[in-house]
Amino acid sequence: MKLVTLAAACAALVTLSAAPALAGGDPITAKLQTPVAEKTKFIAGGAMFVCEGDACVAAAPQSTTFASSTCKTIAGKVGPVASFGGYKSMDDAKLADCNSVAVAKSANPGSQIAAKQ
Repeated sequence: MKLVTLAAACAALVTLSAAPALAGGDPITAKLQTPVAEKTKFIAGGAMFVCEGDACVAAAPQSTTFASSTCKTIAGKVGPVASFGGYKSMDDAKLADCNSVAVAKSANPGSQIAAKQ
């Protein structure tokens, strides 16, 4: 019985230790087309992004951080994204879709204000 308990405890420990590695582990970086004027922080895709210069970095990404929705959040907050990736890179078609949010926002900057009223 003790051997079974020990085996179960070891299995649980291995599973919990591997979870961050399977979630990506590597930082996710969004290279921006235009640098931000000042250091900016926000949450997107379940991770904290810190933007300085022409890069936004999530040092501790979650399994859901590398996603089109995350890229769209970044583009909506700080502008068009030139590249998005970490352990893999977003392809050009998804990147163009991501940047459609930034293009729409810059084409109609008053839409956010009108929606809040």
